[in-house]
Amino acid sequence: MNFLEQLWQHLEGIAGRPVLQEAGPEDFARVTGPELLSMAQTAREFLRRAGVQKGERVALLGPNGIRWTATDLAIMGEGAIGVPLYPRQAVGELGVILADSAPVLLVCADAKLAETIRPQAGSAKIVLYDEIFAAASAGTSSDPEGGTGFQPVDPHPGGAGARIEPPRPLADSDVVTLIYTSGTSGVPKGVPLTVGNVNHMLPATRGRLDDLMRAHRSAEETANSAGTAEETEAVFHYLPCCFAGSWILLLTVLGRNATLTFSTDLQRLSEELSDIEPDYFLNVPILLERMRDRVEKQIAERGGIAARIFGAGRDAYFRRQAGKPASLDGLRLAMANFTVFSAIRKRLGPRLKALICGSAPLAVETQLFFAMLGIPVLQVYGLTETTAICTLDDPARVVAGRVGPAIPGTEMKLGEGDEILVRGPHIFPGYWNLPEETARVLDGGWFHTGDRGEVDSRGNWRIIGRLKNLVILSSGHNVPPEPIEEMLMRAIRGAQQAIVVGNDRPALVAIVTGAVKTEDVQSAIDEINARLPHFERLRAFHIQPEPFTIESGLLTANGKLRRDAIAAALRDEIERMYAEAETHSAAR
Repeated sequence: MNFLEQLWQHLEGIAGRPVLQEAGPEDFARVTGPELLSMAQTAREFLRRAGVQKGERVALLGPNGIRWTATDLAIMGEGAIGVPLYPRQAVGELGVILADSAPVLLVCADAKLAETIRPQAGSAKIVLYDEIFAAASAGTSSDPEGGTGFQPVDPHPGGAGARIEPPRPLADSDVVTLIYTSGTSGVPKGVPLTVGNVNHMLPATRGRLDDLMRAHRSAEETANSAGTAEETEAVFHYLPCCFAGSWILLLTVLGRNATLTFSTDLQRLSEELSDIEPDYFLNVPILLERMRDRVEKQIAERGGIAARIFGAGRDAYFRRQAGKPASLDGLRLAMANFTVFSAIRKRLGPRLKALICGSAPLAVETQLFFAMLGIPVLQVYGLTETTAICTLDDPARVVAGRVGPAIPGTEMKLGEGDEILVRGPHIFPGYWNLPEETARVLDGGWFHTGDRGEVDSRGNWRIIGRLKNLVILSSGHNVPPEPIEEMLMRAIRGAQQAIVVGNDRPALVAIVTGAVKTEDVQSAIDEINARLPHFERLRAFHIQPEPFTIESGLLTANGKLRRDAIAAALRDEIERMYAEAETHSAAR
C-alpha cells in the first residue's frame, strides 16, 4: 500500500477520539478519523463535479485547519496535484506561482482571500470552502464538545452512513503536491513531490518519533502497554502546512496514535500551548530564540534568590558543556534543576518531550539552553527538493550544533566547496517547467543542495550556510555570513534580524533590525570582532528600526532573508556605512 492507502485505512479506525483540532479562543473544533475522511469524500465529489482530472493542479489558499487538511486529502485522493499557497505571501508572487502551475481550480478559505487573489487567478475557477462543504451541511449536527458537526460514517458499502471511497490508485511516480520554494534570490521554483517520495519519507519520520516516545515511556507504562491502548500523543502545530516540512509532519501525525491541534492565532501561542500540553511540536529557530529570551528576561525581572539560583545553575551548565567545570558546579546544577529549571520546564509544557526545529540552523547556545531545562531540541535538515528532510536528530544521541545523521536510505556527501550532495528515494524528480535548472541541480545523479556543511566521525551533520550567500571580499577572502549573523542575534537583545554585507567590498558591514540601542550594537560588535580574523571583522553597522517582512518583499514566505532585495532597498545606508568605515580607517 502507498502512504495514502495506509492513511485512509488508519483514519477509518480512529472513531473514538479526535485526530485534528483547531484551537479557538473559547473552544475547539474537532474531527475524528472517519469524520475527516467524510469531509475529504465530500470534497472529492465536488472536485469531480468541477471536472478536475488526474494530474491537474488544484491550488489551495488558506491558513491551517481541518478544512484545509480535508481538501488536501481530497485532491491527493482524486489523483490531482495540490498547489499549497501561503496566505501571507505577496500577491504578486502568488500570481507568478499561479501562472506557472496553471491550476484549474483555486480553493480559498474565505471571500476576502478570494477577492485579494482574483486578479492573479488567470483561468482558474475560484471556489470557497463553504461551497465545497455545503453539500454536507444538511447532515451535520451539534457537537457538545465543540466538534465540526460532521457525523462519523460507515466506510464500507451498505453501511448506515455514506461510503468513504479509498484513494484513487496511483503509481510511485505520480505527483501528489507541487510546493514552491521560498525564492530567496529569485522567482520561486515549483517542486513536484511524488507518491514514492512521500512513501520513503513517512516511515523515517515515524521511526524518529517512535524513538522519542519510547525513550520517555516508563518501565511501568511499557509493562502495562501489552493488551492496552497506547497513550494518545498530543501534538501542537502552528507552522503553515504549505511548507514541505510542516506538511510532512501533518501527514506523519495523521498516521499515528495522536491528536494534532492547529494554532489559529499566533498571538495566543503561549495560551494554546498551556491548553494543549503537547508531547512535541515543530518550530523555527526564531521562535525558540524568543522563548529563551523571554524566560531569561522574566527571571531577571523577578530577581531575588530564584534569579541567583538560575544564573548560578546556567553558568555551571555551560561551563560543564565547555569542559571547564568549577568546584561545586554539581551542587549548583542540582539546586537549579530541583527548583527553578523544573518550574520553567513545567510552565513550558509538563508533557513536553522534545522541541523539533528546522528551516535554518539553531544557535548552539539556544539548543543547550533548552537541554539544560531538560527539553531536548531535535534538529532537522532538508529542503523542499528532498521531501523536506535529509537528516533527523536521533533522540538518544543529540549533538548540539549539529542536525543529526542522514535518514535511512539517504546518501550524503560533500562536493566541491563543501557543498552537501544528496541522493535517495526522497529526491524530487525535477523542477516544474525548468529543465535546465533541473539538470544543474541533479548533475551526476546527486542533488546539489547549495548548502555548505561538514560531517563528524559519527555521521552527524552541521550546516555552515548557503553557497550563494558566501560573501567574497575584494581582497579575495570568502566569508560565510550566517555564523557572524548568528553571533549578532545572540549578542544584541531585541534584535529582530541581522544581515552581513560585503560582496566586492574591502570589508564587512552589518544591518540590524529592531528596537535596539546603538551602544548595545557597538558593544556586541566589539566583542564579536575580538574573536574573528581581521577579514571577518565588522567595520560599521546600520540600525533599521522596522524589521524586514514578507509583505515588504524583504523576507521569503518562510521567513528567510532576501539578501539581494535588502541590499537594493538599503543601498544608500550601505554606501553611508562604507563611507564612514573608510573615514575611520583614514583617521587611524
